[in-house]
Amino acid sequence: MKAPSPEDMDLFEHAASQNAAQQPFAEAVRPQNLDAILGQDTVLGEGKLLRRAILNDRLPSLILWGPPGTGKTTIARVIAQKTNAYFEPFSAVLGGVKDIRRLVDEAKDRRHLHQRATILFIDEIHRFNKGQQDALLPHVENGTVTLIGATTENPSFELNAALLSRCRVVVLNSLKPADLYQILKNAASHPIRIERWPEAQIDDEALRYLAQTSSGDARRALTALEIALNRDPHVTTETAAEALNRKILLYDKDGDGHYQVISAFIKSMRGSDPHGAVYWLQRMVDSGEDPLFILRRMVIFASEDIGLADPRALQIAISAMEAFRFVGLPEGMLTLTEAALYLACAPKSNTVLTTLAAARRAVREGGNLPVPLHLRNANTALQTQLGYGQEYRYPHEYEGHYVQQSYLPDALEGAVLFKPSGQGEERAIEQRMAALQNASAQNPSQNSPGWREIHHDLDPQKFK
Repeated sequence: MKAPSPEDMDLFEHAASQNAAQQPFAEAVRPQNLDAILGQDTVLGEGKLLRRAILNDRLPSLILWGPPGTGKTTIARVIAQKTNAYFEPFSAVLGGVKDIRRLVDEAKDRRHLHQRATILFIDEIHRFNKGQQDALLPHVENGTVTLIGATTENPSFELNAALLSRCRVVVLNSLKPADLYQILKNAASHPIRIERWPEAQIDDEALRYLAQTSSGDARRALTALEIALNRDPHVTTETAAEALNRKILLYDKDGDGHYQVISAFIKSMRGSDPHGAVYWLQRMVDSGEDPLFILRRMVIFASEDIGLADPRALQIAISAMEAFRFVGLPEGMLTLTEAALYLACAPKSNTVLTTLAAARRAVREGGNLPVPLHLRNANTALQTQLGYGQEYRYPHEYEGHYVQQSYLPDALEGAVLFKPSGQGEERAIEQRMAALQNASAQNPSQNSPGWREIHHDLDPQKFK
């Protein structure tokens, strides 16, 4: 039987048939099955919808959306190997409407003459213009082709709503350093690596460095490893850095340097110095620090060093963390920088920290102090007899919705745990609390305005 020519094979089959020595290293060591794809367990883990669909060969139309080097093409290749459908790769950069129509006509013939479905894989589908998308839409809708599109851009912005509504969007995340490290370890022991560089020595620290500094991109990490191997069979951290065209910054993620730099970053923000804050931020990221670690520290900082002086700071920090998860690097550096600048320039107060410490101390020293009777709910007749809740004053029945009464255990009567700093919005909080207390002192009787006369159809006891 004659071997198939390249014209008879699709793009993936042709690539696989080439001499592995001619392929880029990242291509030659690409995973060939689902279990070998690392870092995307949220969509490819056991029992996940996409995994079941691939294994059962019952794929809906898909848009694979994620940063570069996260496995979009690898997933497409695994689908090509697993499916009984004809797999047709197509480049959104090189093809036009005429090519789409030709592929659709071939898919119709394949279905009518051979009862075989067609999967159309479109790489960089975000480059499709409106005319190309419109030409494809009816054939996706009627099932002539099952579409699998790969894109690094938000499909909500790049694809028209009609086409997008007929596809399931699969979001792939940037690979974590641990996943990249394992991918590099697997590549370092791969038969292709042994065949090409049989005498190579690859330091484990070099692999860890590449995993930390490749921005979650497996292709970038593997290409850098290939460059390093071509330059020197002994791959060290220095040769790995040269392959990435980066300088090695002295920063041991597990050592003293790590804590020194993060300390400098926090102290710069605490000292309201945006210049120092963004400098140390960039140092950490360039040195391979996990941006999510930095963002977690910023969330903590927003409460510990700003707090109620600017409550928006916590919202900014949390929003930055969510935005970074959504965008990833490199664009995510804009989000990190914006958050760091905001936190550095915000008014500072450690009132949340000192209040928490005071509350902890009061609980630790006082132990299990009893709840005052007027703060207890009377849920039974016996509890009512014992005086539960009888002297409780319902604040909404009083002018300003405030009434002076104790909310602490008797042993802590008069204790002050919260002291506003007077910084930022805490000044307004301090003034409001003082005004309430002054009004209460000037009107010791604190007569109720008459809840039952105004709201005669409500019983406030039910809501206390």
